[in-house]
Amino acid sequence: MIEEQLVLVERDERIGVVLMNRPKQLNALSDELMDELVTTLRDLDADEAIRCIVLGGSERAFAAGADIGELARSTAIELYYARRVERWDAIRNLWTPLVAAVSGFCLGGGCELAMSCDLIVASETARFGQPETGLGIIPGAGGTQRLTRAVGKYVANEIILTGRFVSAAEAKAIGLAAQVYPAATWLEDAKALARTIAEKPPVAARLATEAVDLAWNSTLDAGLEFERKAFYLLFATEDKKEGVDAFVNKRKAVFKGK
Repeated sequence: MIEEQLVLVERDERIGVVLMNRPKQLNALSDELMDELVTTLRDLDADEAIRCIVLGGSERAFAAGADIGELARSTAIELYYARRVERWDAIRNLWTPLVAAVSGFCLGGGCELAMSCDLIVASETARFGQPETGLGIIPGAGGTQRLTRAVGKYVANEIILTGRFVSAAEAKAIGLAAQVYPAATWLEDAKALARTIAEKPPVAARLATEAVDLAWNSTLDAGLEFERKAFYLLFATEDKKEGVDAFVNKRKAVFKGK
């Protein structure tokens, strides 16, 4: 019997495309899937040829949540020692810009996984949600924190406490999704966005995402201090010289990540 390949990988010039592949389980995030996903993303992150990564699932589901069967068999101490949630932190710490391309269900741990990426784009079929309270638990991989920072306290509380699903259009309206694409082209549109990001100088892209994260997670003063230092630092890069020269001489820049 051929084992199911849990993660599908495609390299498309400067972008990497990673698709979760547990279709019968709507990409429920089992330990095995998350381990393979983290390994795959880290491998792409270490590849200097890859300058942006798209993370997606199937048309039906980005990820419909955690593997409830696994959670039901686990004790509190087993979950604690397994460090299960730290896998989401590993994804958050990737260097390469990471785009979540969401189609269909994006619930619970799946929504938290999407929010661990640098930005979220959605098919018009996407449905977001944090329905954990209906199981007698709460979001445990950043949902209460990242959702609140994305949409505000009152909207986050309403979504989490009711467990309702948020449409793609609403997700964009409240700041959870950056773009909504047609159902027929959602993945190709996400790849096109990734190619645009991949054209930018990698060091500048990384420092920009770090600065935005600080605006999200820290104080204004700390964010401004980091932004200024990063701005000055980029003047020491070859890519800055190349970008300015290309602009002045009206030619296409060729960035090397140096």
